Amino acid sequence: MSAFSGKTLMITGGTGSFGNTVLKHFLTTDIGEIRIFSRDEKKQDDMRHDLQARYPEYANKVKFYIGDVRNLQSIRDA
Repeated sequence: MSAFSGKTLMITGGTGSFGNTVLKHFLTTDIGEIRIFSRDEKKQDDMRHDLQARYPEYANKVKFYIGDVRNLQSIRDA
């Protein structure tokens, strides 16, 4: 059991190279939910399909949110 057990992690810029690296690091841990937060819906869709194909047993713990860190309401919604 880790300090992240059952917690929620939100990755801003989640579809970029750094976001992908962070996602892959935490995906197979006991973290409760991973939220990918980014502006690019197409990249999110591509990432979702890739996760379902490569990591089907973990894909359900990843949620996707469209938004911009410069918009406070979009952050609150996520």
